[in-house]
Amino acid sequence: MMPAVTWTRHDGWADVVLNRPERRNAIEGTLAADLGEALRTVNADAEVRAIVLRGAGSAFCSGLDLKAFAAEPAPAWKAGFAQAWDDVHGLLLESPKVLVVALERYAINGGAALALAGDVLIAGETAYLQVGEIQIGMAAPRNLAWLVLRHSEAVAARLALLGERVAAPELLRLGVATEVVPDADVVTRAHALAAQIGAYPAAGVAAVKTALRAARAQMPPRDWLGACAQARPAGTDLPLAPPPRL
Repeated sequence: MMPAVTWTRHDGWADVVLNRPERRNAIEGTLAADLGEALRTVNADAEVRAIVLRGAGSAFCSGLDLKAFAAEPAPAWKAGFAQAWDDVHGLLLESPKVLVVALERYAINGGAALALAGDVLIAGETAYLQVGEIQIGMAAPRNLAWLVLRHSEAVAARLALLGERVAAPELLRLGVATEVVPDADVVTRAHALAAQIGAYPAAGVAAVKTALRAARAQMPPRDWLGACAQARPAGTDLPLAPPPRL
């Protein structure tokens, strides 16, 4: 059985791949666990300056795998999924590495949160990002955590309050995407940028990345996730993630 996430170390950078192409790289417990383990390993490698995060099969991530969550009997990972997924985002928040996201085809809901975590986002010309939880009555704490951390309230509102697909040219206009390139060139360009950053002095990369994050968040990374998750108005009962489709 293939791991749900694979990674390869290169000279100064690492290539991390969501590896469930048959499910459009949808998120479930094994992917959460494997991604967390990959990030822990890469974050601890002093020679890695940059991480490319991408999806296998020329698509980034379609969001939660509702079929996997609804399986009977319940998968062993289900009870601990929320903590495992928060751990993934905590590792991304704490990482001193530059995260380069290769956005092919789409990044939806939970997948959008991973894409928004990127310090650099390379999008294919026909790709889109969708923070669509509002359409189904769900909160989107991880998407909001990244949007508020990295973008203005106006940009966060554009993505999170409308809940619609936002195409690559609009992502570039909003400053969410760093570059838009032909679909066939997304991974190549992401790898090239990671290699460029990977050639810089490691101490300088870590210092700049860490200072940017600290200046913006002004609190420990794990506290940032908690603050965004608890920022819902008193009396609301919106779930934090879509429930399984039964």
